[in-house]
Amino acid sequence: MTIRKNIDIDEKVLTKVKLLSAFEEMSVKTIMEKAVSFYVEYKENERLKTLSEEEKEDLGLLLLMQQADRKKVVSREEIMNALD
Repeated sequence: MTIRKNIDIDEKVLTKVKLLSAFEEMSVKTIMEKAVSFYVEYKENERLKTLSEEEKEDLGLLLLMQQADRKKVVSREEIMNALD
């Protein structure tokens, strides 16, 4: 999903981004997308480091549950057998 937004960027930062764009042979848009993606990933990793073991386990379980096929049905008996 792409959301188009106009944002104000400080002229000094914009000049630096344009220089990076020229050196890296990428568009300014691509440089900005990479920068935002890098920052978001950095903040996610920073947040993960502060989680307790229980919170990490909960997050792992949540991620596994999101990957599960919601259309597949398992009987109670199968669950109990898997837990044994």
